[in-house]
Amino acid sequence: MNIGLYFGTYNPIHVGHLIIANHMVENSKLDQIWLVVSPQNPLKNKSSLLEDYHRLAIVNVAVEGNNKLKASNIEFQLPKPSYTIDTLTYITEKHPEHNFSVIMGEDNLRSFHKWKNYEQILNNHTIYVYPRVLTEQELLEGSHPKEIPFKDHPKVKITEAPVMKISASFIRKAIKEKKDVRYLLSDAVHKYVSEMHFYEK
Repeated sequence: MNIGLYFGTYNPIHVGHLIIANHMVENSKLDQIWLVVSPQNPLKNKSSLLEDYHRLAIVNVAVEGNNKLKASNIEFQLPKPSYTIDTLTYITEKHPEHNFSVIMGEDNLRSFHKWKNYEQILNNHTIYVYPRVLTEQELLEGSHPKEIPFKDHPKVKITEAPVMKISASFIRKAIKEKKDVRYLLSDAVHKYVSEMHFYEK
């Protein structure tokens, strides 16, 4: 199968993530999307980050019943911090029957040249890129979309996936402030997060 790897902390996974994943799997040559939950970097103390297994459980709840989307804990077994090239090498050796691609936002592609062994990733894997919406602050500062690097590379596929300005940090803050976030999370995720009292403190 052609598998797209969509990396994220998913703290928590929200409808924006799911819309992008669904768009990619329905409008590309990908057969399945694996949402790869990134483990906490041991060198960084991030108190707002739920335990790895909690975030994996939330992603599992989010994709339940959809055989085209799958939660993955593949990086939990790898040295930390995890680098995409190391994950790709490991997962390709573990699943030689599959062909793996990478899904990333346009902002990540702009800094892709700084990634570890980025040339190796480009040579061996297709990269599906979804657009990024500029923040209000960036617009106020006069930022505008610059030429997208690598856009003419045969392995880079620029897509027109719908993107909404939803952030997990906004959702966490809203939950802490006891605001209603039901429309920012899928019904199943909203129910699970509420029942587990995640992000309330």
